[in-house]
Amino acid sequence: MQSIVTGEDAFIETPLTYKVRQASRSIPRRLQWRIFVAALFIGDLLMIGLAFQLAYHIRFDLNILLFREDVIPSLRYYQSIVIFLIPAWLAIFALEGLYNRKNLLGGTREYAKLFNSTAIGVFLVIAVGFLLPEFIFARGWLLTAGGLSFLIVALIRFIMRRAVYALRGHGYFLSPALIVGANDEGRSLAAQLMTWKTSGFLVAGFIDKKIPAGETVIDHLRCLGNLNDLDKVIKRHDVEEVILASSAFSSRDGLLDIFKRYGVASGINVRMSSGLYEIITTGLTVNEFAYVPLVEINQVRLSGIDRALKAILDYSLTIPAVILLSPIFLGIGLAIKLDSPGPIIHRRRVMGVNGRPIGAFKFRTMYVHGDELLDAHPELKEELARSHKLRNDPRVTRVGTFLRKTSLDELPQLFNVLRGEMSLVGPRMISPEEIGEYNQWDINLLTVRPGITGLWQVSGRSDVTYEQRVRYDMHYIRNWTIWLDLQMLFQTIPAVIKRRGAY
Repeated sequence: MQSIVTGEDAFIETPLTYKVRQASRSIPRRLQWRIFVAALFIGDLLMIGLAFQLAYHIRFDLNILLFREDVIPSLRYYQSIVIFLIPAWLAIFALEGLYNRKNLLGGTREYAKLFNSTAIGVFLVIAVGFLLPEFIFARGWLLTAGGLSFLIVALIRFIMRRAVYALRGHGYFLSPALIVGANDEGRSLAAQLMTWKTSGFLVAGFIDKKIPAGETVIDHLRCLGNLNDLDKVIKRHDVEEVILASSAFSSRDGLLDIFKRYGVASGINVRMSSGLYEIITTGLTVNEFAYVPLVEINQVRLSGIDRALKAILDYSLTIPAVILLSPIFLGIGLAIKLDSPGPIIHRRRVMGVNGRPIGAFKFRTMYVHGDELLDAHPELKEELARSHKLRNDPRVTRVGTFLRKTSLDELPQLFNVLRGEMSLVGPRMISPEEIGEYNQWDINLLTVRPGITGLWQVSGRSDVTYEQRVRYDMHYIRNWTIWLDLQMLFQTIPAVIKRRGAY
């Protein structure tokens, strides 16, 4: 690493910042995004056409009994319809923001918008068929085309997203970011943005009135000046993202001044952390009384359709899983009994929704006299009290070691899901003794059911620090969608196979 700017505006250049400079020289950042959006558009066009073509063959060539409509197949007729439908669907995609940079490459919002756009396209065709009786088409063909177009387009966009993530490691598709406020919140924001390599933000440094320019704040990031230097720093580092740590401002005047100067500036996005609201944003509803907007805290995070969707996902996967895995349950139970005396199932007391204690089922992985074994190792006992995990735990049986490494010990929690106490995906379950580790974040944590798997599971499990676990839980709760649950379920399989952080 080396400093590439001298004086008070100095910052340390890392290998990644060097790659960013080189990438921007070869292909300017705006051109990078234009190329990507153009590739998305072409990919969508081809995949929608492919979906309609496959739907035709499925509907008319496979003779599936499900389709009983008396519609005469005509490939040329349906191709003539598709010529009009593809531009219409692409227009819906554009109106839904599927080619807008802010909706791309971040979380599951893009897939949710894709699903909504596809559904709108299907309903519009149905509406036209209702209004124009002479417009005849097979409903089975249309519904099949809608489902296939969502799946195929989502798959292609997923592959393109992974390609962009790989390119970000080489300096492409990265936006230089500046964090205003080097307090605890600002440092936490920087640490999280640097940890998530796929965020698309390249933090250049901090702006802070209390820290001298040039002083290192965290890792290789330095303070680049104060608010009076903001214009100069943005220009020098070609900043595209200005992130405000709201708790670093003692009054609203400073925040309003920045929004006035840069809130509508071309090429610069001003973002503000939620500060105090971040503690309680998992359950906020804004209602207007006498034209005054008032914020109300909800008791649970999910309600209405969100709660129904999560329940459908949980039960539709859990019930078949319990039936299919029953022989494995019996085999594991027998192995536990033969390995050491004691019960097969252990009930761990953990916190449920609204702080209600529940008993989480697990296959027993410890000796029944485990506490006596731990008393003989005071250093391990101290480590357990500090991190709530032990890499080499003398209390764990031989079968228990295998069960933990393969995560098979958690299979009985499927019955907790059936009882409505847990969910397949959710924040990490914690004991009542651990709740103090979450400090003010327990307001959020207890608004949703704990999960068998979650963001902490696919991000390293026991290899991540306790602070990171809390951060992962809060990120999941704040950003929940049904698509995020599906993503976590898909990512859990390779995480379990790799056994990273499992002990």
